[in-house]
Amino acid sequence: MDIQYFKDTLKSELPQNLPEHLQALWYDGKGNWRKAHDLIDHLNNKQAAHVHAYLHRKEGDIWNADYWYNRAGQSRPNISLEKEWENLVSLYLSLLPNSAGN
Repeated sequence: MDIQYFKDTLKSELPQNLPEHLQALWYDGKGNWRKAHDLIDHLNNKQAAHVHAYLHRKEGDIWNADYWYNRAGQSRPNISLEKEWENLVSLYLSLLPNSAGN
């Protein structure tokens, strides 16, 4: 799966077999911040923390975002939210096994 396919699915249904951090990015891409946040809020891995940070940055809660960037071992990027979303999707899609999400 590539980012264009991922974006195209935003017009239809959530792809199967996506890990929760990519599901959260998918829901955010559809404009459902709350569902995206609810999917990762309880997770403790670095991928979820990274997406969690982005979501709080998008929300405008920079202190909370920085907390989650730190938990993810990342620093807050100085790019647009749209570019960060694309970067996160591309990064985490690249880490999927070839059959996942298809």
